[in-house]
Order: sequence, then structure tokens, then C-alpha cells
Amino acid sequence: MHTLLRLRHVDELIWEEGRPDWAVAALELAPWVVVRRVEPRPRLWPVGIRGGLRPQRCAAWLPDAAVADFVTPEMLATTRAWRQRPCADTIPALALLDEVEAILQAHGYAGRWGPGGSVGFELASTLPCVSPASDLDLVLKVPEPLGVRDAAALWAALSRLPLRVDVLLETPLGAVALAEYARGKSVMMLRTALGARLVADPWLASAASALSA
Repeated sequence: MHTLLRLRHVDELIWEEGRPDWAVAALELAPWVVVRRVEPRPRLWPVGIRGGLRPQRCAAWLPDAAVADFVTPEMLATTRAWRQRPCADTIPALALLDEVEAILQAHGYAGRWGPGGSVGFELASTLPCVSPASDLDLVLKVPEPLGVRDAAALWAALSRLPLRVDVLLETPLGAVALAEYARGKSVMMLRTALGARLVADPWLASAASALSA
């Protein structure tokens, strides 16, 4: 999830509930969509389109052949794409990414993280959409179980940054919020392609299926 796809033409999208005028205008400015976390269909990518306003969000499907390019959050972090953005030093969600990188490297997560949300979208599309009040959404790939103590230490370090940071731990089964996992709760919410589930262990398939929400 969180991968951004550049489409060849807006007419190649298959819309779920009609084609809003604002979506067409937004895609003309930046022909990028984000992969959604839903059950896949053969040769189709589930994607979301974002407009200039927060309520302007809609869903569609993009055929494999219509994908012109793609960017993952990890690619944005590896290339330090934020350093190429004009006026980045005046926007905390961009200006603090060097510090975020240092924290994640110190905790052993180099190459396994990247920015998502509006920051990821701006870095991929180059369309300005991050404001001084924007939060910072991060994606961290954790294919192997993460100890609660290590999660708590990482969350404590990121929480000291002077802006709101939300981190999703992406496991092979889905995603769980770092803030929730770091508290050591016995049951937590796991986001999956089939919907949200209550799980005892985000890395354990039997636990995920046994406690489905």
C-alpha cells in the first residue's frame, strides 16, 4: 500500500461511483493516484484520487497497462526527495524529514521507511499540497515481529519532534499504528485488504483470523 502510480490518461480509470469534475481537474494538474488497501481484482489496481480539499477523495481502479510509472514511500526516502522541494525549510513536515531519517537509521530502519499521506504525494507529484500545519505520515516496513520495547523507544523518539507524526507498521498481514503497538496492548486494530481486524499479534495469521472485527 501507499505506492503512488502515475497514470497515462484520466480516461483509463474505472470509477467506482461516477467521475467527479474535481477529480478530473486534479488529475490534469498531477496525474498521480495512490494504491488503496482493498481486495485486489485481476489486472486492476485499486486507487484513490485526491483533490485540493480534504473532502475531495474518491476511489477508482487502474488497469495494469495504464500505469506509466510508480513511486514507493521507500523510494522517496532513499532519494531524499524532500531536499528538492522549494521552501521546504518553512514547512515542518518537510523540513524535519532529515531528522526523521536520522532517528530511523539510529533505530536500524534505514531503507525500510518513507513518507506517506500529503507529504508523499507532494514529493512524488511535485504538486504543492503540504502546508505548515500538515501532519507527517510515515510508513515503516516490518516483515519480522518488532519487540514492544523497541517500538516504544522508536515512538518516544519520533514523538519528541515538534509536529504530529503518525506511523504505520506494515506487516505481511496488514498495518498497525506504531503508537498503538508501542503501548503493549493485548488487542489492537490491524488494517487489511479485507477490512479492519482486531488482532493479538500483527504478524501472526492465526491470531488475525481468530479475532476478526
